[in-house]
Order: sequence, then structure tokens, then C-alpha cells
Amino acid sequence: MTTEAITPLRQRMIEDMIARKLCAGTQRGHILSCKRFAAFLKRSPDTATSEDIRRFQLYLADTGTSICNRNRIMTGLRFLFRVTLRRLDLAAEIYHLHEPQKIAQVMSPDETRRLLAVASNLKVRVLLSLAYGCGLRAGEVVRLKVKHIDSAQKIICIEQSKGRKDRNVMLSPETLDLLRQWWKVRPWRYDAGAPVQERWLFPSRKTPGRPMTTRHLSRLFHEASDAAGIKKSVTLHALRHSFATHLLERGTDIRIIQALLGHNKLDTTARYTRVATGMIAAVESPLDRLVRPKHKRRRKAQNSRKEVQPPV
Repeated sequence: MTTEAITPLRQRMIEDMIARKLCAGTQRGHILSCKRFAAFLKRSPDTATSEDIRRFQLYLADTGTSICNRNRIMTGLRFLFRVTLRRLDLAAEIYHLHEPQKIAQVMSPDETRRLLAVASNLKVRVLLSLAYGCGLRAGEVVRLKVKHIDSAQKIICIEQSKGRKDRNVMLSPETLDLLRQWWKVRPWRYDAGAPVQERWLFPSRKTPGRPMTTRHLSRLFHEASDAAGIKKSVTLHALRHSFATHLLERGTDIRIIQALLGHNKLDTTARYTRVATGMIAAVESPLDRLVRPKHKRRRKAQNSRKEVQPPV
């Protein structure tokens, strides 16, 4: 869309989002939410009333929009009314629904081993090994640069990830060996003029100076998942879930896992206790204790002979 096609209201909303340093993905989501509301009204959102907002929320419910998408759409509208239009009365009419808590899909160690074994080439194996071995998100994997790999301290520096936070994760000997193998065969023609420390580990083949896309990485994961015969409906993010769950099952302190994942709240990390099947299976059921035969305690043999009390 050209600059001339942007309405003054949209331009002001974009400026408000830029001033608050919202990421590009959040900005796109807010704009799409407002476009959907405008299409429902068939007029500009700045003419909306409280009744219009009520009807729009009923419309989303009637059309079967998921709770997650409904909340996302209403978050964009709330920004429009609360920040850009300064209509706090309309922002108060927006409500969010409690999203159902679902158990994260986790792959077993055997499934993860098969997934890495069937990787079509070294690049795919390195990508998937980083996602599982370090608990990285898809965007964190593709945005890795040479400067982020600290082989001396054996850590990987994750720079400005979700929530604009930095964190460090471990760099295992296996991961370091894979990265060194990849560096020897990595194509150089995409960023030959860039400083070595600023080069992407996985550059894009279509857009010079940019990393590969998360969509490409997701496609590579699904190809490997199908080749490994994994029947679960898993996504690339399942490798991050599996990383946390497998560490928890091996007895790693949950606060260390929290730091590795970059969670602000311990409650977010604690949800992996619900999917740690090894820990759950090891818990003894009270039913087993009921049906277990009781062991009778042996009574100490009492001396039948009475001690003769000495005369006083």
C-alpha cells in the first residue's frame, strides 16, 4: 500500500505505535484489527459508538472467531480508542475472554533423536539442534549472528528477543561442533562485504543482507518431522517445550530453566510440570499404597523370666 492510500487516522495510529516502540508484528496486528472493525462498520472507526463495539464483539462470537483471535482483535481496537482517539469511554466497552489453558505438545527424547537423525542436510540439523538444544524460539534461531556465539564462555547471547530482553543460553560442545562444521560450508556470496562479526549464521538466499525467514525454518521442521514418522501434531515451538520439559525431568532447577527460557514469571515456567511425563509417571498413586500388603512388625521377644528384685 502506498503512502497516499494511508488515511490520517491510520497514520496517527502508526505514529502512536512507533512512539511507544511497538514491534513491527504488533503494529501490523493492530492495523489489521482496526481494518476489520472498519469493514464491519462500513465507515471510519472514529465515528464508532459503544453500541457499535457491542455489536462487533457479538459478531465475532457469532462467526466462530477463536478466543485467541478475538482477544488479539480487541487489543488493537483498545489501542485505537484509548491512545489514538482518546476515547476512554469506548475503550471501557472492550472486554477480553479468559483463554483456555492447554497442555503444550512435547516430543519424547526418542522422537527428538529421530528428528535430528533424519535432517536432510547439515544446515537443517544445525537449525533444529539450536532450537532444541538451547530452547530457542524460531525468530531467535534465524537472527543469530557470529558475534552472538561466545565459544570462550560457552554461551550464546540472545539479543533483544521477545519483550525486548537479552539473555544467555548454554553452548554445548555438540552444538559448537555443529556450528563450526556449518561455518566451513556456509555460503559466503550473500554477505561477503559485511564484517565477520555482523554476518548472519543463516543468511537469506533471496534477500541479501537479511536472515532466513521463520516460515522457511518451520517448513524445514515439518519436512523432518514427516521423515521421522512423528505422528503428533507438533510445530517448531514444540522443540522449545521439549527442551524445558526434558531439563525438568532430569532434575534441573526450575529457576535455571526460567532464566534459560527468558520468562519473567516463574508461573510461566511451572506449566512444564504438567507435561513432564517422567515426573508424573514416577509419582506413587495412593491406590498402590492401599492394596500393598502390610508388613507386620516383629515384636521383640520378651524375656519370660522375671528379674528377681534385689532385697531392699
